[in-house]
Amino acid sequence: MVSALTTAQRLIIKVGSSLVTNDGKGLDHKAIAHWAKQIAALHQSGKQIVIVSSGAIAEGIQRLGWPKRPSQIHALQAAAAVGQMGLAQVYESSFAAHSICTAQILLTHADLADRERYLNARSTLLTLLDAHVVPIINENDTVVTDQIKFGDNDTLGALVTNLIEGDVLIILTDQTGLFTADPRHNKEATLVRDAIATDPQLQEMAVGTGSSIGRGGMLTNILAAKRAAKSGAHTIIASGHEDNVLTRLASGEKIGTQLLAQTAVLSARKQWMIDHLQMRGCIVIDAGAANKLTQEGKSLLPIGVVEVRGEFTRGEVLSCITTNGQEVARGISNYASIEARRIAGHNSNQINQILGYCNEPELIHRDNLVLV
Repeated sequence: MVSALTTAQRLIIKVGSSLVTNDGKGLDHKAIAHWAKQIAALHQSGKQIVIVSSGAIAEGIQRLGWPKRPSQIHALQAAAAVGQMGLAQVYESSFAAHSICTAQILLTHADLADRERYLNARSTLLTLLDAHVVPIINENDTVVTDQIKFGDNDTLGALVTNLIEGDVLIILTDQTGLFTADPRHNKEATLVRDAIATDPQLQEMAVGTGSSIGRGGMLTNILAAKRAAKSGAHTIIASGHEDNVLTRLASGEKIGTQLLAQTAVLSARKQWMIDHLQMRGCIVIDAGAANKLTQEGKSLLPIGVVEVRGEFTRGEVLSCITTNGQEVARGISNYASIEARRIAGHNSNQINQILGYCNEPELIHRDNLVLV
């Protein structure tokens, strides 16, 4: 099996902090120029490319003269604000050498959780790609809080992949790929060349360790691949230290670990729903309702609701879980939480009697529902 990059047209390339910084001591201009050269070659072959790059905080820490990465959120935000200037500058000059225009995009989860902002971000990115621009995306660490942060740029890369319906997510790291066990402690560990992204055994193999520079690890790589696979995108995890790794992958060479998606491409609306990292509401459903959703593709009716948790308004995305806590679906609610609690457990023909009106007979219509 050859690399998925061979036929892919829209690529999302995530570059980790360890690859764009000098061990956390500011940005490595030479390394970034090397990435730009490879990406320029792919760009000139007709591929559309988005870069998700870490490095802003590390650059900011270096510019501010701080001896180590701070733990306080406001200090990290300050470092990001300073470092983003340098990160954008280096990428712009590196790609300008190849006559390629770049754009800086900073995102938070709130940008993708809100339907209007989600569509705006999607339209902007697609317009940039059509204009042959290479967007450079990072989490907006200058305003991020514990409640809205993506948590790592692997997750951000997967969300962006789903946002623009990318073909392949490439995660470049300082590791060779995914091994069957930690190769530092197990000499019999072997490199996983090909696997299905949603295989639960992958998470057991992954070792969730990071470094003082970045926030991720192999586990976040695997979880990102699993998320990207839900919209039909493949993921490649490879070492950024491999010589010309991107151009070699594009030529068909197998490098690192390739995690394949088996899911058909989801519609943009369902991608948006499934990509919510935080939700205001949760609906607990009984076994019968869970079976209707997962096996028969039916809508969620009030009669199958056991409990309504959280506070939400009509039109917000809710998580549907079973009584044992397993999430089975997400969907857009036809009713606010105060209304949903009143009609929970009742037949749809009783909604008008209970509320005095009936928006819809379903709590969540099947057209606005996606299985997870």
